[in-house]
Amino acid sequence: MNQTATRVLQVLALLRLRPDWSATQLADRLEVSTRTIRSDIGRLRELGYVIDATSGRAGGYRLDRATDLPPLMLDDDEGIAVAIALHQVTSNAVDGIEASAARALAKLEHVLPHELAEQVSAMSAATARQTRDTGPSVEAPVLAAIARAVQRTEWLRFEYTPFQGEASLRRVEPYRLVSWGRRWYLVAFDLERDDWRSFRVDRMSLRQPTRRGFTPRGLPADDVAGYVLRGVASAGWRFRARVVVHAPASVVAEKIDPSVGLVEAIDDERCVLVTGADHPMTVAVYLALLDEDFTVDGPAELTEAIQALARRYATATG
Repeated sequence: MNQTATRVLQVLALLRLRPDWSATQLADRLEVSTRTIRSDIGRLRELGYVIDATSGRAGGYRLDRATDLPPLMLDDDEGIAVAIALHQVTSNAVDGIEASAARALAKLEHVLPHELAEQVSAMSAATARQTRDTGPSVEAPVLAAIARAVQRTEWLRFEYTPFQGEASLRRVEPYRLVSWGRRWYLVAFDLERDDWRSFRVDRMSLRQPTRRGFTPRGLPADDVAGYVLRGVASAGWRFRARVVVHAPASVVAEKIDPSVGLVEAIDDERCVLVTGADHPMTVAVYLALLDEDFTVDGPAELTEAIQALARRYATATG
């Protein structure tokens, strides 16, 4: 660990040892100047420690025990993992997240060993910033309020404005937050509609906390993120189809993205793929990419698209 980080931890250890220290006493113990002690106290405050200062020529310091936390100790892999995560937050569509991540990364670098701090700095210099789209974002306090309701298993009330239609007041049992495609979604059980729903968080306007608990029920799917993804994708499909694939459901599920469709097992050797797209030809291409035998009974548009694709392939090979 570099000299500065080591000394900062020594200052923290001394503040824990007894209630009050003067700047001179700390400086004498560590054989540094009082100016260096003031800088170290500032670094500890940046890390979240509350340290009260008393005025006067000597200047005294007292650590607030209520905020006294153990220093953050990370091994090399953990430090790099945190740095990578902080660099990737621009894809999460949360207001002000970049500035918060930058501050957190700066605090992290203060207490990392010199060699690891250099790796984190290299990561920052070598990583291109992600391009943000102009879509709506959400505020961190809104996500935090929803997360608290999920954790406490409390009803959530909010006004929801769908893409098409009028705003309505909703009362739900919240279960999971899902981030996908620069959007945040809440998976919840809608009490008025007596069914599961996915709500876009940027279209929600939260009301006051209900403080009313509920008994959790089984989730609508083991893969909640996939459940949301399928719902979001299918909502935008203009063309839908059900196709029997002559392969186990587990094999087919590994070959497709959840946004492409839903796989339902028929038996050990066959499954149904519920899929869709903006155009039948897109579905025909999806099916070709599966590299598995399949049977299409309709609709007619899909049958025609597959036949057209087959003729095109046959012509291409002479």
